[in-house]
Amino acid sequence: MKITTRGRYALRASLALAQLGKDGSPVSINYLSDQENISPVFLEQIFFKLRKAGIVTSVRGPGGGFCFAQPLHKLTVKAILDAAGEELDLIACDKDNKNCERLSNCLSHKVWTHVTGLINDYFNSITLASVIDEGYTAQPPESLGAAR
Repeated sequence: MKITTRGRYALRASLALAQLGKDGSPVSINYLSDQENISPVFLEQIFFKLRKAGIVTSVRGPGGGFCFAQPLHKLTVKAILDAAGEELDLIACDKDNKNCERLSNCLSHKVWTHVTGLINDYFNSITLASVIDEGYTAQPPESLGAAR
């Protein structure tokens, strides 16, 4: 698993939008671009994906821009990364799982599957509200704490 620039920028831009549009007013791509030093063309691509996923909505015309379609306490880091097209998957098999005759007995596959679940649960536990309002106080899922 590797989070690409698109995924990192999607999260960064989402957090900036949450801060800049706290009152629910739309924020323009150009303003976000200036504030975050991210190419406006790249941000447009990212926000197209976020809009398609139902995370943001757009407002046209003067004073238009993007705002969140849902409350920040319902939007998770995982939802942002998923919408950006990031794969939070550590399954490192050499073969397509459908054609793997070892899959049912493969112990390493079970380890990677378990860790992938922990990572997804963790990113699903972090909301944009927790990052913005609480200074990011997310705790690892209980299952991760028990694994230590």
